[in-house]
Amino acid sequence: MDAIRLLIAQYLRAAWRRRWTGVIIAWLVCGLGWVGVYTVPNQYESSARLYVDADAVLTPLLRGIAADSAPTTQLEIIQRTLLSRPNLEKLISKTDLDLTLNGPSDRERLLTRLAIDIKVNPQTKNLFTITYRDKSAKLAHDVVQTLLTIFVESATGGSRTDMENARRFLERQIQSYEQQLRAAEKRRADFRSRYLEVLPSNDNPDVPALESARANAQQAEGRLQDALTARDAMKQEVDGTPAMLVTDSAGVPGAVNAQPVARSRLEQAEEDLRMLLLKDTAAHPDVIAQRKVIEALRAGPREAVAQPSGKEASVSRDPATGAMKHSVPNPVYEQLKVKLIEANANIVSLQRQRDEAIAYRDRLEKVQREQPGLIAEYQNMDRDYNVLRRNYEDLLGRLQSANIAQAADTQADKVKLQVIDPPEIPRLPVAPNRILLVSLVLVGGIAAGIGVTVFLGQLDRSFSTVDDLRTLGLPVLGGISVLGLVPLRLRLMAVLRFGAAAAVLVCIYGGLIVHLLRSEALI
Repeated sequence: MDAIRLLIAQYLRAAWRRRWTGVIIAWLVCGLGWVGVYTVPNQYESSARLYVDADAVLTPLLRGIAADSAPTTQLEIIQRTLLSRPNLEKLISKTDLDLTLNGPSDRERLLTRLAIDIKVNPQTKNLFTITYRDKSAKLAHDVVQTLLTIFVESATGGSRTDMENARRFLERQIQSYEQQLRAAEKRRADFRSRYLEVLPSNDNPDVPALESARANAQQAEGRLQDALTARDAMKQEVDGTPAMLVTDSAGVPGAVNAQPVARSRLEQAEEDLRMLLLKDTAAHPDVIAQRKVIEALRAGPREAVAQPSGKEASVSRDPATGAMKHSVPNPVYEQLKVKLIEANANIVSLQRQRDEAIAYRDRLEKVQREQPGLIAEYQNMDRDYNVLRRNYEDLLGRLQSANIAQAADTQADKVKLQVIDPPEIPRLPVAPNRILLVSLVLVGGIAAGIGVTVFLGQLDRSFSTVDDLRTLGLPVLGGISVLGLVPLRLRLMAVLRFGAAAAVLVCIYGGLIVHLLRSEALI
């Protein structure tokens, strides 16, 4: 412990002997440092805070209806690419920074410096700041204001440009698909008109035409067999029904009543013919059969009057009783005869339908044998047509969604942008911190003065005490000390001069601090 105390005392004595060298070094360092601090240009900072609401009311309302442009993701991309080279180029041209450039190298350095100095810091999810420092307060304000304008334009105009490009692409694709769809429709229509009999019908596309023709032929054959069976049964009933009825009567009513009965049937047959002509032509088999029935009914009463035998009314006398017996035509027999005629006409019509169905079936079977891949070709053509049509309809739906989304971007505030704190021209500099720098210069000057004196003391090889001299191993007789008032007065004067020099340095520092506080409007 004593050794350390002695060493410190030795260093202090050496520094005190060279105190004026330390004072000079401190004055030089402080003077040069304070001049340098005052020559450092001021830095002015301008900033702006922007609030972005990407979840506006319109966005959830249009979800699922319009194309989702993902405004939150889009704003994140804009925020990260705000300091891209194209935006910085636009910034340089709008703030007239290019007027200070002398060549491409200066432009590159300016772009690099702007990318470093401009700060875009998010504070929350929807709030972030844009900050820039420069020696010119107006230029700092202009840079922040221009960046704010570029951001707003990118947020509103970028999505519109992308949506417009997407809409144009969809329109071009729709035109292309429309041409392909029309060509496919024409090929499909031509193919169907050429092979209409072979291809499946539009009403039942799952059933092949040949299978349908076979089923129709089988059904026509079944209907014909049913009609023949019914006709045979009716014919047997007609054969078993008497044509004339014998009654006892004083008069002869048969000749009188036969004509009204026949006339009522005739009128009914004519009414049926008129109903058939409303839906069929005159050459239709049903119409022809009905005309034959009418002709038979019209000829019936006249034949009953003109012909003396058969179905005419006759009068005879019973030899036993002497009563008069009258024979009149049987109306049931007449009705059965009419129904038999109608059944024969229906059979003729069913035979014709059966023959046509069989002929159509045979024709389809022939085409099927000659061209077995016709149905497959049509199915491939129909499948291609359905794919084109489905894609065309999907593109139309997407185009409508894009139109709605574009209308939402252009006619409504889909993304809400609000400048919370607009940029202002700063009046006070934010850098450098001259108070701190002046204080650091003072501390550095004092440290430099002390350091130099200590270092020079280390280089000094003289002996300051008798003990230091005895370390040489030589006999030391003694030391002479200076006594009296004059040496003490000299020491006091030296201390006062040294204190005055240090006090002047501290006073200069205090004056600088007061000046800086006043310039920054802190006092």
